[in-house]
Amino acid sequence: MIKKFLKKNWLILLILFLAAFLRLYKIADYAEFLGDQGRDLIIIRDFLKNGNLFFIGPQTSIGNMYLGPFYYYLIAPALLLTNFHPLGPAVFIALVSVLTVYLIYYVGKKWFNPTTGYIAAFLYALSPVAIKFGTFSWNPNIMPLFSLLFIYYVAEKKYPLAAIAFAMCLNSHYLALILLPVAGIIWLKNYSPKLIRPTLLAILIFLLSLTPQVLFDIKHKGQNINALKTFFVERENTVNLKVYKSIPVIPKLFNQINTSLLAAHQSPFGLYISILLATGLIILLFEDKNKNKYFIYCLLWYFLALIGLGLYKQHIYDHYFGFVFPVVFLLTGYLLSRISLWISLPTLIVLSYISITNLHFNYPANHQIANAQNVANYILEQAQGKTFNYAGLSKMGYAFTYFLVDQPNYRDLKDEKGEQLFVTCVPHPDINCQPINNPEWAIAAFGWSKIDTESEIDGIKIYRLIPNIEGKNI
Repeated sequence: MIKKFLKKNWLILLILFLAAFLRLYKIADYAEFLGDQGRDLIIIRDFLKNGNLFFIGPQTSIGNMYLGPFYYYLIAPALLLTNFHPLGPAVFIALVSVLTVYLIYYVGKKWFNPTTGYIAAFLYALSPVAIKFGTFSWNPNIMPLFSLLFIYYVAEKKYPLAAIAFAMCLNSHYLALILLPVAGIIWLKNYSPKLIRPTLLAILIFLLSLTPQVLFDIKHKGQNINALKTFFVERENTVNLKVYKSIPVIPKLFNQINTSLLAAHQSPFGLYISILLATGLIILLFEDKNKNKYFIYCLLWYFLALIGLGLYKQHIYDHYFGFVFPVVFLLTGYLLSRISLWISLPTLIVLSYISITNLHFNYPANHQIANAQNVANYILEQAQGKTFNYAGLSKMGYAFTYFLVDQPNYRDLKDEKGEQLFVTCVPHPDINCQPINNPEWAIAAFGWSKIDTESEIDGIKIYRLIPNIEGKNI
């Protein structure tokens, strides 16, 4: 039986092994562990150790809004199983990314043909950007999996499951809202009276998923809903709701997404693959007499994603594309399975070469988890058992805090002033590492102080401040 299974599935198993290897190999050295990760794990650990429930998830970078809490609950078991080591959630995200590879294969095979599934899964397994977001814990990193599940379940008329997938999408990033018009059009295309009941059930499930955020807003006087309202009403620097204004930026966004995901940010070949995709997909659209409805769904998914992203006025980062990751690879796989081998094979070879030569292994490891541990251990040693407060002047602040907050001599400055204050800073042109007279709240709240010692570990500056009884900062 095992031999038969291996013989039948050897290629996808090989692709999955490749995906797992590229995401798990030296993950402890390359996993990102900055402020967002430290903040999230502090909250989750507090829940696991002390039973403090949370009703909201991470705060958005724009708009002062909070996501739902389900991402936190999703990764909590991984943190618990690894005895609260930050690597646990990172490994879990890597496995989620591998699962996404398989799901892309499954959907590609079912909706199009086996070749589509293999090509799409292989390219996703090898994509440096997909790998990057599959090697550390962060709420946007689960979005590719759940966005694909959402569209798949909607297309397959499994609406209650689609509601669960969408809830997880929305807990990952608010850009999931762009998927709603896609789902709505697919639903209308498939509409029949017998679908009303499962649709209503799906709506109920989704509304129930919003319960934690509703309770949070009740307690905090509508903080989240007011922030959301402000985001869409005061749109000078957020979004433009005039849809036609997104049309001119679609080509640029299309090329940006393809270049990022398929060409590892290598612009010349990114432009080539964008032209090939645009031309090939348009030809397929008009060439097929019996059009594959799933092909139409995927085109709709990609096009409306471009429209939605085109309405955003600020810089668009790679992780914003999470909800469109799967469809880019599905459409690429489908196109390469349909065009001449003389074009598809060289394209696939070049894409593979570009991806391999731009893998994160080709660059120095960041060692962020180890660095955070080393710095925290040094601070604890320097504290000599005395009470202390902590302040971070860089994006890694909460990463250090994660290894400090459980220590018996650590004090949160909001609650209690310690006998000393440790300040860390990763030197950067945009960051003022000088702690004296620094406007950072955690430093200013400590009061008049002076630098007692200054050290550096792994390129990270560490200052020990003590009260200055003379009443001035020196």
